[in-house]
Amino acid sequence: MINFKHYQSPLSAKYASEEMSYLFSPYYKYTTWRKLWVALARAQKACGLSISDAQIESLLQHVNDVDIPKAEEAEKIVKHDVMAHIHVYADQCPEAKGIIHLGATSCYVTDNGDLLQIREALNLIRNKTIQVIRQLHAFAAQYADLPCLSYTHFQAAQPTTVGKRACLWLQDFLIDLFEIEHTIQHIHFLGVKGATGTQASFLSLFQGNHEKVKQLEQLIAKQMGFSRLIPISGQTYTRKQDIRIAAVLSSLASSAHKFATDIRLLSHLKEIEEPFAEKQIGSSAMPHKRNPVRSERICGLCRFLLSLNENALYTEATQWLERTLDDSANRRIYIPEIFLTADAILNLLCSVTTGLTVYPKMIEKHLNEEIPFLATEHILMEASRLGKDRQEIHERLRVHSQESSKQIKEGGLPNDLLCRIADDPIIGFTSQQIEELTRAEHFIGRSTEQVHEFLSEEVIPVLDRYKEVKSMSPLIET
Repeated sequence: MINFKHYQSPLSAKYASEEMSYLFSPYYKYTTWRKLWVALARAQKACGLSISDAQIESLLQHVNDVDIPKAEEAEKIVKHDVMAHIHVYADQCPEAKGIIHLGATSCYVTDNGDLLQIREALNLIRNKTIQVIRQLHAFAAQYADLPCLSYTHFQAAQPTTVGKRACLWLQDFLIDLFEIEHTIQHIHFLGVKGATGTQASFLSLFQGNHEKVKQLEQLIAKQMGFSRLIPISGQTYTRKQDIRIAAVLSSLASSAHKFATDIRLLSHLKEIEEPFAEKQIGSSAMPHKRNPVRSERICGLCRFLLSLNENALYTEATQWLERTLDDSANRRIYIPEIFLTADAILNLLCSVTTGLTVYPKMIEKHLNEEIPFLATEHILMEASRLGKDRQEIHERLRVHSQESSKQIKEGGLPNDLLCRIADDPIIGFTSQQIEELTRAEHFIGRSTEQVHEFLSEEVIPVLDRYKEVKSMSPLIET
């Protein structure tokens, strides 16, 4: 039952998914520790230590029977969380009491356990990133050839298409996916390194047999699904590994922030909006408001995630010699939070990208307001091609543009530049010719072709590779 008199993190209570919250729950953490103790006992038995099948079976039977309240009571006495859980586990399977944690130090379960949580969390992040890519792929394909103004410095610039702009977002998320894949594939398991990374306790257990110690570590890594081991460590795995993990999630956050910011800008322009529920309230004071709350929340969560990246850097920088404990409390907070935040961001991205609403008439309106200015170069080139004096035409277009711009800014009047150009006998184009020269399709370059090429050559092969990843129902809650 929820205790409403205690603080709850909004990440687990409101924003992150149940799947991600479970991966960083006490239950998942402590059952993972027990699985590591089982793996250690199995590997030690395989390497020749006197451990019976009955002892291992007893450990297995109680892997999921974690008595967290009892462990918390024990920790109050022994002041050591790992030892508290060893005592509770030993009480549940007394026949295996003497072999639990044999030769190991606390980081055998804490660091290796963290890596198991991180790997599963990264898999979930990867799958949700694929979902975002799927949905943006469909959106980009649908609007591949819909012309729209592009913006540089948030000032009107040469037109593009809605689909081409979506491909800018898609490309960033594809890069993030590749980085996530690489990170998952290159997580290095700590293995069994002992108190200072020398494996001295295990060498003693195997009476100086170095090959047995190496075999032990490889067997445990294989049981836990890792193909790579940290070759050199102190008591902990190098925190450089945390930096790499935090960096890939921060990179994802930067992509999400850029996407959400663009949606917020486009929402202001009334060109594209995020999903808005039928009875959703945009503002308690202003009933007309349709605030882009999901996109705003994405940006807020992204800023928090980006700040956590710095924590990983400091943690690595302040490790003393073979280890220091000041990383422990710190990592207990920021590692779960960086994943819960990334998960929350992706939940919102899945929601927003599945229900983007495009308003073609508003897009056309903005195009028509700016194309007269953007078309002056095209008109100048066509006039020059027909043999007119380039410098004279340029001057006429400049004067008309300045006058029309002044009328718009000072008088709030419509853009009449094309009428001015059509009425200028020196330029010498009819209204019909001007209309043909200013069609939006003339100004989008290869935007449409780029969209189709990008989707077919870059995006679809990735989606095909991950076609077994199930689609998720996007969360539409505010």
